[in-house]
Amino acid sequence: MSTQVYRHQGTLQLESGETLDDLEIGYHTYGRLNAAKDNVVWICHALTANSDVFDWWKGFVGEGDFFNPDEHFIICANVLGSAYGTTNPLSINPATGEPYYLTFPQYTTRDMVAVHQLLAAELGIKDIYILMGGSLGGQQALEWSIMEPDRIKQLVLIATNAKHSPWGIAFNESQRLALQADATFQSETPDGGSAGLKAARSMALLSYRGYKAYNIKQHEDDDTITDDYRAASYQSYQGQKLVNRFNAYSYWYLTKVMDSHHAGRNRGGLENALSTIKAQTLVIGIKSDILFPIEEQQYLFQHIPKAAYAEFDSYYAHDAFLIETETLTKIISSFLKTDVRGKIIELQKIA
Repeated sequence: MSTQVYRHQGTLQLESGETLDDLEIGYHTYGRLNAAKDNVVWICHALTANSDVFDWWKGFVGEGDFFNPDEHFIICANVLGSAYGTTNPLSINPATGEPYYLTFPQYTTRDMVAVHQLLAAELGIKDIYILMGGSLGGQQALEWSIMEPDRIKQLVLIATNAKHSPWGIAFNESQRLALQADATFQSETPDGGSAGLKAARSMALLSYRGYKAYNIKQHEDDDTITDDYRAASYQSYQGQKLVNRFNAYSYWYLTKVMDSHHAGRNRGGLENALSTIKAQTLVIGIKSDILFPIEEQQYLFQHIPKAAYAEFDSYYAHDAFLIETETLTKIISSFLKTDVRGKIIELQKIA
């Protein structure tokens, strides 16, 4: 299924005060809105994913999967600034007739949600039955549930947080240093910064997986070698894969957006902001996640009023939210079968 594009007639004002005109929003929909209009499942994607959720969340979302087009009206929108159909740094600035590149305005997670709201209005979506996302997708879903608490009925937050941590920001800044170290990044051409992007992706992988995953997947059986290790070639291969499908400028801005995530900003602090969420909420943590450690999901659980909590372990670490689809299906199906005001998942509330 190809990406659909909504061209918004109007000006989008960003949290920074800057504006965007001629906004385009790339998105996918699957299934149909039912007569009761209570089957909307809106999925927010993570950092370098796209709106084709059937492609990147196989086994969880798709034909015959738990979330499927026969039962649900599934929507996923490409985020602002990304490379897959929504206005981004390679888009043409209507004021200059040239691509934005590094003149693209600063924006935040809340601005991403504002774009989702524009698309929801265009699609005639009033209530969202289930809103969910992992990582940066979870950050968007959390923001939306605070910005429009009456609209979101059930919320699923996976491997995400209430504000981005100094640890996460440090990872992102290290990646941006790699982009800046590539002299072509300042050239402002579509493939500018490609070598830096390859290095940045290699850094990011370390935070997505971790020690155990590399020991299992990149282990050497030959004890005699002194070069050309599997782990080294894997890093290079994965870095080049991203270069082939993405661009350094979108990556730069998207990491900045993740850094900006703070649900309590100008809302009286995190606890006050989280207390306004009305959705029945399921928070899922991954024990081995080093980028979004489970303490961050436990914090969400403690401070969102109608929340349940589940955690699981996987050697895939943070990336497990994309891979362990059978586990996610079991946890989320249990959540949806029981009202959150009762016992949804038999887990002890954290003191």
